[in-house]
Amino acid sequence: MKKIISICVTLFFAFTYCHNVMAQEPRIDASKLRHSIPLGGNAWVNRPDSITDEGLYNWSNPKSTANVYVRLSEAQDVKLALRVRVQEGVSTIKLSAAKKEFIKKLSNKAFDTVEFGTIHVSQAGHLKVSLTGISKTGKTFADVSDLIVTLQHPDQDIAYVPQGSSFHFGRRGPSVHLRYPVAEDKHAKVKWFYNEIIVPKGQDVIGSYFMADGFGEGYFGMQVNSATERRVLFSVWSPFNTEDPKSIPDSMRIKLVKSGDGVHIGEFGNEGSGGQSYMRFTWKAGQAYAFLLSAEPDFAKKTTTYTAYFKDVEAGKWYLIASFTRPQKATYLTNLYSFVENFEPENGDKIRRALFTNQWIGDSNGIWQELTHAIYTGDATANANYRKDYAGGTEGNKFYLQNGGFFDNYTRLKSPFDRKATGQKPVIDFKNLPNK
Repeated sequence: MKKIISICVTLFFAFTYCHNVMAQEPRIDASKLRHSIPLGGNAWVNRPDSITDEGLYNWSNPKSTANVYVRLSEAQDVKLALRVRVQEGVSTIKLSAAKKEFIKKLSNKAFDTVEFGTIHVSQAGHLKVSLTGISKTGKTFADVSDLIVTLQHPDQDIAYVPQGSSFHFGRRGPSVHLRYPVAEDKHAKVKWFYNEIIVPKGQDVIGSYFMADGFGEGYFGMQVNSATERRVLFSVWSPFNTEDPKSIPDSMRIKLVKSGDGVHIGEFGNEGSGGQSYMRFTWKAGQAYAFLLSAEPDFAKKTTTYTAYFKDVEAGKWYLIASFTRPQKATYLTNLYSFVENFEPENGDKIRRALFTNQWIGDSNGIWQELTHAIYTGDATANANYRKDYAGGTEGNKFYLQNGGFFDNYTRLKSPFDRKATGQKPVIDFKNLPNK
């Protein structure tokens, strides 16, 4: 009898111990392991196929490869599945990731989640999942709306563009900035801002905007608009808050003072509204270009006239872009910054990079000062942790900005940087700057 009681007591304590241990182990929320990566915001495919907000639909070209990206912050096993349907017939699809390939034959006419297999991600960084069509009996391979990834354990820093966000901006990728603090005694006196840009060869991707002279009321830089067209762009925002430039009252319109030869003058919208000017100019990667901006406040009329000049450094030639008067406020230049952005979603999977150097400001008394300090920041896409393919820093006497292309080594936002001073104040013959 005593032996039976002893066994019962031992079992009781063993059960109690196991129960307490299990109670102390954290329960994993299964919803934090499974992520639906919408192709509409995270995939690219070569033409003639295309990615829409719905995903990869009517996929038909056997030479097309669709690449889907998600960033993981640690190594672990990952199960991969697709939310997919085949409109007609039978299709064979290959999924490739982390040096493994999975092939599935599909015939489900309604959307279903189809598991492909498990891979091991060996380190933090971007995971690229590639889809290719092997065979089909119908007109299309499939419609794919989502890549489903199921993690081995939660990843608090996983990055992808989620459902419900803007796929347009997500596929464009993160924009990154350099913000140039100005000494306190110069805050209300900056009349001139000078900056130089060099875009390295191979980094001049279509859809890129390399912006040199940003300020509180506008921006000034150069773009790659197509395979055959490049522009130098200068824009000033109206004080009237609207996305439609036609709705701006006349009293709040940006007024053109003068413009250079061949410069297009117009209006812009969809990001605030205002006056826009651009000069078609075939600038070249690997060469330096200078941007000079001035502000002339009229405190009696409460207006400011902004003028932008562009220089082909190699040719030694200055161009007038435009001069605009902005109502409602008399001010010198404030909130100086530069940025690199992509405005073409189809090229959001490509890297672009620019070097910025020799930043100088001139005050209203003609005293010039070199700017060698910058704060590196990102846009809403970067701050929301949807994309982490962004970087910035210094290379000797130059700052650099880089974005797009899903590279792994990102730079922490809000990082401060100091470049080496050039000590070379820009030599500018102000009296002979072009007037047209």
